[in-house]
Amino acid sequence: MKTKVYIDGQSGTTGLQIYDRIGAREDLELLRIPEEKRHDLAERKKYLNAADIVFLCLPDDGAREAVSLIENPEVRVIDASTAHRTSEDWTYGYPELSPEQREAIRHSKRVANPGCHATGLISSAAPLVRMGILPKDYPLTCFSLTGYSGGGKKMITQYEAEDKPAQLYAPGIYGLTLKHKHIPEMQKVCGLTYPPVFLPVVDDYYKGMATTIMLENRLLPGHPTAEDICGKLKDYYKDAYFVNVSDFGDHPSTLYSNVLAGTNRLQLVVCGHEEQTTITALFDNLGKGASGAAVQNMNIMLGLEESTGL
Repeated sequence: MKTKVYIDGQSGTTGLQIYDRIGAREDLELLRIPEEKRHDLAERKKYLNAADIVFLCLPDDGAREAVSLIENPEVRVIDASTAHRTSEDWTYGYPELSPEQREAIRHSKRVANPGCHATGLISSAAPLVRMGILPKDYPLTCFSLTGYSGGGKKMITQYEAEDKPAQLYAPGIYGLTLKHKHIPEMQKVCGLTYPPVFLPVVDDYYKGMATTIMLENRLLPGHPTAEDICGKLKDYYKDAYFVNVSDFGDHPSTLYSNVLAGTNRLQLVVCGHEEQTTITALFDNLGKGASGAAVQNMNIMLGLEESTGL
């Protein structure tokens, strides 16, 4: 019997990307609400309770409302919004965090899909904290480059307009209040005592991310070198399917943030020397940073190879 899948928010950027990844799969039956009914609460409730797996691709309030409409205890939910990422009742959907995390996702009824910027920071910082290399109270800083597709339909329209303003041709630093919505999950999942200083940057390309943390090695226990840190991360991720760590020094002189666009891969590149280290996560903000990660989590929840369809 095919697994019934419903995407609540099927017309948004993430919803459309999920559909692109699973629409042709023969092991799934996609439940498609008529376009004119997608805001009809009663109709949505029928679809939400008829599915085996539900993807929520909605604003936070809409995601909370959708969960409240689910009465069927067998329905399993993957929420792509920010609404439940720090909730104790939800499983955080970054399976590469540990074997235990992957098992928790496999058995969970409620999985919170990570944020795109958060995926980048967590992929580097969380393992270092868990291995005791990065102190929990370290004053962590991070900047993250992203393509404009991460801003959704409105931003995509702005960037792709023929008469767009001149400033959109240049990188744009935002989140200037230092209270970006991904920071709470970054802090919680990494186990940091203090929130990181985080600045995102959007630029005039469609998709792809480069999220970089910067470390002063003298503040780390044992004063490891950049090469030492690279070796530890390579060992941590040695069994991961979608995450890999480049050999130290084996990288081009310039890192481009769209190099893994169109994939579900995430590559960590460690640079630096004895005194300072940078770690950059390269990935697709619509892939491993959103819809690809959601499909990966679904595969794990269904007991399938996590790379199925990806």
